[in-house]
Amino acid sequence: MYLYLKALHIIFVVCWFAGLFYIVRLFVYYAEAQEKPEVEKEILSKQYQIMTNRLWFIITYPAAILATIFGVWMLVENPALLKMPWMHVKLLFVVFLWLYHFRCHQFVKQIEAGALQKKGSFFRIWNEGATIILFSVVFLVILKNALNWIFGVVGLIALFMLLMIGYKYYKKVRQNKQK
Repeated sequence: MYLYLKALHIIFVVCWFAGLFYIVRLFVYYAEAQEKPEVEKEILSKQYQIMTNRLWFIITYPAAILATIFGVWMLVENPALLKMPWMHVKLLFVVFLWLYHFRCHQFVKQIEAGALQKKGSFFRIWNEGATIILFSVVFLVILKNALNWIFGVVGLIALFMLLMIGYKYYKKVRQNKQK
């Protein structure tokens, strides 16, 4: 039974992250559409509102709930996992993931109301939050070791720095194309 739960947990975690990665891209597109001429802005905004709602409420939110249910069920089936230090850290990252998810939900609500307050550049950086959580959890679950976790944190900091350098480079390339 445990392996079936684990398989379902992994499947829904993958779906959850896929939804989180794509929803933030939709936030970028919606925010950038607000800077277009009025007719284009209206058409794009309506389309992105539809896409955002469908992705969020049909895929991402159900996947988050099911991933959590199967994860908790795994802990019920194998409570010894709760005695392992790496699991405590993993569960902390799950809390961070849910906080990230709830903040994305606020952005979805702003789009529904036609009142998204952030710019596309904010969401390009915001998207890296899910990336960092994903890397953290995967390395933690695979390595399951405190010493390796320390190296993992250093690696995450390096990854974050690389992502920011990549973002700055991409921004420069986009600005040069617009000239």
